[in-house]
Amino acid sequence: MVAKTGGTLPRELLAWYEPLTPLSFLHRIACVMPDKVAVICQDRCWTWQEFFRRVNRLSNALKEAGVRKGDKVAFLSRNFPSLLEGHYGIPLTGAAIVAINHRLSAPEVANIVNLSGAKVMFVDSGAADLIDTEDLPGVKTYVNVLDGQYYGEASKKLLPGYDYEEFISGASDEYIKLELEDENDIIAINYTSGTTGTPRGCMYSHRSVYLRSLANIVEYSLNAYSVYLWSLPMFHCSGWCYTWATSAVGATNVCMRAPEADKMWELIEKHGVTHMSGSPIIFQRLGKYMDEGGIRKFPHKVIVNNAAAPPPEAMLIDMEEKGAEIGHCYGLTETYGPFTLCEWQPEWDGLSLKERISKKMRQGVPGLTAGEIRVVDEKGRDVPWDGKTIGEVIMRGNNVMQGYYEAPDEDDKAFKHGWLYTGDGGVIHPDGYVEIKDRFKDVIISGGENIIGLEVENCIHRHPDVAEAACFGMPDEKWGEVVKCLVTPKPATSPTAKEIIDFCRQRMAHFKCPKEIVFGEIPRTSAGKVQKYLLRQKERERFEQKKSVPPAQ
Repeated sequence: MVAKTGGTLPRELLAWYEPLTPLSFLHRIACVMPDKVAVICQDRCWTWQEFFRRVNRLSNALKEAGVRKGDKVAFLSRNFPSLLEGHYGIPLTGAAIVAINHRLSAPEVANIVNLSGAKVMFVDSGAADLIDTEDLPGVKTYVNVLDGQYYGEASKKLLPGYDYEEFISGASDEYIKLELEDENDIIAINYTSGTTGTPRGCMYSHRSVYLRSLANIVEYSLNAYSVYLWSLPMFHCSGWCYTWATSAVGATNVCMRAPEADKMWELIEKHGVTHMSGSPIIFQRLGKYMDEGGIRKFPHKVIVNNAAAPPPEAMLIDMEEKGAEIGHCYGLTETYGPFTLCEWQPEWDGLSLKERISKKMRQGVPGLTAGEIRVVDEKGRDVPWDGKTIGEVIMRGNNVMQGYYEAPDEDDKAFKHGWLYTGDGGVIHPDGYVEIKDRFKDVIISGGENIIGLEVENCIHRHPDVAEAACFGMPDEKWGEVVKCLVTPKPATSPTAKEIIDFCRQRMAHFKCPKEIVFGEIPRTSAGKVQKYLLRQKERERFEQKKSVPPAQ
């Protein structure tokens, strides 16, 4: 029932209200642009009408398998068209999609699936080695996404269940509209971490995804002529909601299983890619590939949405000089991906390239539909807008998650007085633009992936010869940051760096494992707190000193 002056009316009788959901984008575009190319993967492509029918078959097949409103459906896959279909077909049943990072370890994947309560799971055959069905008692139905159907490879492992194409082929392609009772119902749950401890599932609503998708369209000039390259993992914050934004305007999706620089360049040239997103390391690699191949410029304008780690100045300059229009944004899994963007001011056009880049280095202001952002001190008071005083970044608005799935204690830690506290340290410049200076939670960002230092420390602490460990980010030209750990051995023991690294690699996703181990005493404050900022500062100084040394002749 919806309140109205003089009484209430059933929603179906109201002419002035329709719940916001991005599922409406696909229905509309399939009617408006049925023959326009929607998805390209290798030598296969689908029009919007074909894509729409496949989504309907997926939705109806899931209903036949017993999926109902409020259920969760897990999807472990690389950037294949089936995962894009899953972002529509799964919520069309009233269920929520749980897209999982395929780079996690088997225990981490199992933990997320079990915490989400997923009853159906789609698994890319290239990642099937991560699945042991005995570890997933709640999953009743498995559907295999065969990578060979897209890339002609032999499937490594199949789970007992269906083949994806077989699963959807027998279902009706009839469109059955999802009748949302509340636009704040959950459309997706994205987990912030694959730890074996307590990964947190961020709940995304239909309404907020709708609004975030519209913001992507406006802020990054997405339209029917656009060709969007999936260099960003779709599992990461639901692909920053581009999984739904492209259907709103009829842009073409170009799928790729991994953002390899040579393949990116091939697809940019072949399909006229106009948009792509990702972490700085992706575009550093692309720029290096172009340089090594003697490629000076992009063949046409390419709009780049860059986030995850703060971008290196050299990468921003390189992309601009090569003809890209690169935008910088900031956010969290808790904020549907980007919450801010470095909104460009027309008067900055006249600045030198270096001056323009210094502006773009900042994380900026809230996006079009996002809400509000502040930087506050330990008492919740706004810090001065001087570009110097560091405080904690807090947010509220349409692009803040509904909360953590079935984790009220975690909600209590994250939300205070109606604001989401990020744990990130930043400053506000006199013009109101935010700049992130440090991460209070000691997050290490390596190749666009967030790594919690405490998780790595907990793993190392399980080694029988380790007394203490402190993990921190070490600058790295290739990955942005890698994990380095300072370890204090137990008395009368002498573990080696290789031994500890191998110990971690057997228990964690490899991208989380330390790349370097040193031994010694861990610096602490008088209160016993580890002074990680000293460790990071030392590594930054070493890194800058190394860069300043000219190469040997």
